[in-house]
Amino acid sequence: MGKSKKREKAEQAEKVEKAEKAEKASAVEQAAVEPAEAMKEKDYQRELRKLHGELVAVQEWVKRTGAKICIVFEGRDTAGKGGTIKAITERVSPRVFRVVALPAPTEREKSQMYVQRYMSHFPAGGEVVIFDRSWYNRAGVERVMGFCTEEEVRRFLNGVQLVEKAMVDSGIHLLKYWLEVSPEEQTRRLKARIDDPRKIWKLTDMDLKSYGRWYDYSRARDEMLSTTDTPWAPWYVARTDDKKRGRLNIIRHLLSKIDYEPLPMPKIELPKRQKAGDYREPDVQLRYIPTPF
Repeated sequence: MGKSKKREKAEQAEKVEKAEKAEKASAVEQAAVEPAEAMKEKDYQRELRKLHGELVAVQEWVKRTGAKICIVFEGRDTAGKGGTIKAITERVSPRVFRVVALPAPTEREKSQMYVQRYMSHFPAGGEVVIFDRSWYNRAGVERVMGFCTEEEVRRFLNGVQLVEKAMVDSGIHLLKYWLEVSPEEQTRRLKARIDDPRKIWKLTDMDLKSYGRWYDYSRARDEMLSTTDTPWAPWYVARTDDKKRGRLNIIRHLLSKIDYEPLPMPKIELPKRQKAGDYREPDVQLRYIPTPF
């Protein structure tokens, strides 16, 4: 009997330990499924070309109909927000697809209603506005790094649903994406920034300060997603350990959430070019650039 009770206690303790470990791992992280292998560049470019064609179709539809689309990108440091936004916008017009990445607030902006400085960037008719980080800074980096009080966070989480409801009711199509990356991949990417002169500018003091607070960010993220996921403005989570797959998955999902209709492409013929007539090349010394390549 004594041994049986000891065994029961040991098994119970083991169950408690496993439960505690499970609690520490958030639902997002538990659901992670890594692809078998990284996507090849050739395959990536082939699929991206198709999606770029659809994004151009969205652009023309937005221009023609006056639709208003707002896309919010949030996520872990190094999760690939910038690369995803670049993939979305590199083949469309910046006059239609506008990227907003606001700097730290000024003293005047700090005294305003929190979301006020973002409102002036909301889309008008015929625009797609992409926020590279957004008003959700309050629930993430500002909260974790102590730039605001818990009372300010509570007010934000309670009020942002009403702001987003007003956006949607005004005709704005609002899409919110959270990009998630594993701690191992985040470490690899940060080290790559240190060693690459092309990427060192991406490594900020805030990245270094926040790097060690992985689970503080996890807790903040979990509460933000659960509190602000609404029927009118749900959150969509994308795994981006494989950047190429992540970008393609996000763009495809984005397209599926916009009820656009591709417009018929006009038939275009180049006009005849005029003859030179009396034109002559000027007899001047032009400053051509060097041609080392």
